[in-house]
Amino acid sequence: MTDATARLALPFISSGQAQKELFHNEALVRIDALLQPAVEAVLVDSPPSDPVPGQCWVVGESPTGAWAGQALSLAAWSDGGWRFVAPRAGMTVWSIADNVAARFDGAAWASGEIRGRRILVDGIAVVGTQQSAIADPVGGTAPDMEARAAISAILAAFRSHGLIAN
Repeated sequence: MTDATARLALPFISSGQAQKELFHNEALVRIDALLQPAVEAVLVDSPPSDPVPGQCWVVGESPTGAWAGQALSLAAWSDGGWRFVAPRAGMTVWSIADNVAARFDGAAWASGEIRGRRILVDGIAVVGTQQSAIADPVGGTAPDMEARAAISAILAAFRSHGLIAN
């Protein structure tokens, strides 16, 4: 058995261990920082001068001071000082400063990106898989007919994307 959990490195308490409360409290501090995480800001290199217990940040790529050596980690301030948790691929936090979600892909943090396959509103697809492009109108001696054909093609594309109703 290891001495910490696999995903979040929460410390285990072993039988016969002295000062079990220290390990238990350390685990609680990490859980408090990681459960529904909201961070003050993302990719900050310098620790704040006057953090409040419970505040968290995503450390930048070139951290300094107390954050040195903790690039891209989550840094949580507690009564016992800084606690760091290495991010895992898929980890998502809410950035209070940017008012967007930030996601770790295993190598870097990306803020404000939304990824998905389609968007539903009230169960109705409003954006789906991208369809092939509509060719630009060319040639022709009857501009009105050509314009109508182009508009029809645009409407058909919007319908196939679910952007407008059929």
